Amino acid sequence: MALDLTAVARGAADDAGGLDPALLGDFLPTVVEASRTGRRLRRRELEGYGERGSVAAAAGVPLRALVDLYLSASWRLWEALELPGDATAVRAAGLAVLRAADDGVAALCEGFQLARNDLARRLEAERREVFEALLAGGLRAAGALGRAADLGLDLTSPHAVLVAHRAGSDPGPLLGRVDRALAGRHGDAAPLLSVQDGRLVCVFAAPDEAASSQVSSRVAEVLGQGWQAAVGRALAGAEGVRVSYEQARDTLEFAARLRLDTPVVDSAELAVYRVLLRDREAIAELISTVLSPLQAARGGARPLLDTLDAYYATGANATATARALHLSVRAVTYRLERVQQLLGRDPSDPAGRFALQAAVLGARLLDWPDAAL
Repeated sequence: MALDLTAVARGAADDAGGLDPALLGDFLPTVVEASRTGRRLRRRELEGYGERGSVAAAAGVPLRALVDLYLSASWRLWEALELPGDATAVRAAGLAVLRAADDGVAALCEGFQLARNDLARRLEAERREVFEALLAGGLRAAGALGRAADLGLDLTSPHAVLVAHRAGSDPGPLLGRVDRALAGRHGDAAPLLSVQDGRLVCVFAAPDEAASSQVSSRVAEVLGQGWQAAVGRALAGAEGVRVSYEQARDTLEFAARLRLDTPVVDSAELAVYRVLLRDREAIAELISTVLSPLQAARGGARPLLDTLDAYYATGANATATARALHLSVRAVTYRLERVQQLLGRDPSDPAGRFALQAAVLGARLLDWPDAAL
């Protein structure tokens, strides 16, 4: 009975989940020859199986299925081979088939892995280019829309940008963990992650507020203590990504200046600070006009300014302010009285509180009095 290599190849392809039998190339006739002569696979043949591995990787064939194809072909071929009756010859033929399968699969896997590594490098370069184009905005962002869609980012729907940072930490090693944590989470597309200026940046689909909250909380959970993240507003289009990125980046900087310790800061919550900084000259003038007399206090303006800051943050509650500053209520009361003496304004008076509190907020943003106006 003639050996039907086509049937062997089809059976192996079925075993591997319906792969194309052509991925075997000349593997079966080569193994048949090896079983009869006892020879090892030649370099040219091994290079050919490496190329088959590369082709399979480019086509998206899973490595497990590819290996299954070749191993199934090997045992099916051994079952169909017409072997001599001599036990020594049968043993030699079996050894030749096993060695051919071993060498062929090793070359196949090497070619597959090299191709996957090359593909990963190209994909990473593509992701970086798309990322930088989207964050830059303008014509570069518009030109990257098609490539963004190829990466799973459909910018016709709302997307938001999350920026995370921890002083002295490199977010690069955490990209894989964050990516895996967000896989399959609420959101219409896979997130796009990168590192920009030492910060982790994530562009993700945000069809509603729940999606933004879930993504930001999950990222904060993965990053752990010491990291702080900010989320920009969800917007559609390439320009929307740039705007959301700038909002998140600015919000993170505001949070650092304001010494906020919440793991995730929403840009909407700090919108008032962006409004204040739109006219930096006016804020500097307000600080100079309202708060500069505090510099005449013993110890400088900082202790009194911190007291005002905590006082307003606690809803003008002296007892809560004392707890926040680890002071006695009497010490807080004394400082507030000293503020009133120097500024001629009562911190607790609703009539003058707005200007005083706005000046205190501005001082935090501009890092006054540590930094000159």
